[in-house]
Amino acid sequence: MEDSTRRDFMRNASAVTLLAQQVIAQTSSASATGMPTRVLGRTGQRVSIVALGGWHIGAVKDDAEATRIMHAAIDEGVNFFDNAWDYHDGRSEELMGTALAMDNRRSKVFLMTKNCERDYEGSKRNLEESLRRLKTDHIDLWQFHEMVYDNDPDWVFDKGGLKAALEARKEGKVRFIGFTGHKDPRIHLKMLSKPHDWDSAQMPVNVMDTHYRSFINEVIPVCLKKNVGVIGMKGLGGGHPQGRFLAQVGMTSDECYRYSLSQPVTAQVMGITSMEQLKQDVALARAFKPLSPKESQTLVSRVKDVGGDGRHELFKSTKTFDGPHHRKQHGFEVGAAAD
Repeated sequence: MEDSTRRDFMRNASAVTLLAQQVIAQTSSASATGMPTRVLGRTGQRVSIVALGGWHIGAVKDDAEATRIMHAAIDEGVNFFDNAWDYHDGRSEELMGTALAMDNRRSKVFLMTKNCERDYEGSKRNLEESLRRLKTDHIDLWQFHEMVYDNDPDWVFDKGGLKAALEARKEGKVRFIGFTGHKDPRIHLKMLSKPHDWDSAQMPVNVMDTHYRSFINEVIPVCLKKNVGVIGMKGLGGGHPQGRFLAQVGMTSDECYRYSLSQPVTAQVMGITSMEQLKQDVALARAFKPLSPKESQTLVSRVKDVGGDGRHELFKSTKTFDGPHHRKQHGFEVGAAAD
């Protein structure tokens, strides 16, 4: 029995490894679009391996500069734009909608935004408000945002959120449906076990993840088997200012992002708040070559001590990074001290 179990484990691991290699092998040359692309799971859609983060674009104080960054990103081949209904109380969607409405740039972008509600009526309202702010008649990828509490997966099904999403897809207002979360691999696995074929799942993918509540080890293999497109986020770890983490482990942002893109993700969402950051991320993507297994293991080993206790991934262990809307949704005080 023990030998049989070991053989089954090895076969399963080999199958997952093969699927992961296939995702990486899909990476197109930058020469075709100016930016490498990969296929987003079962959708069959090719998107840039860099996704422009909606939260960060909403943090740019000058509207004109935010628009300039988005237009430049499109010109450089970044065709995957991230957003969410609640980012900066709708400012991110409004900024992005205005930018994409200029010279029909909307047609050049695979547009993702997120639904912050769990119930039927709230989900329908979120969608209509997002469509209005984004100045579009459809969302390419609509994801249930912040599956960070253990009962969120049940709420999406029991309260009618998924029903609203399926109706929206039938009406042509939504093309594909996914979910996001940053807290616990168990919650992602619960969503993946539900009776629905998800098109995508967004999760933390970074060099420290392997050592602490690992989405890479626990969730990505299940996504690969189910042909769910994986979208990475928090590539620099989060939790502490970027400079502190990078200085502590002696690692560069390019090394961090190269590690993330060497995982079987379709794209990595990157926070871009300046033209300089955009140029850096575009250059990284165009020059991207997957790390070898040995190179990946070397980076992972370098962060073992600071990665294993979660000090740089506080979004996994505290409410500090849970959005205000979702805190209120679950009856938690907004602005309460992290626990």
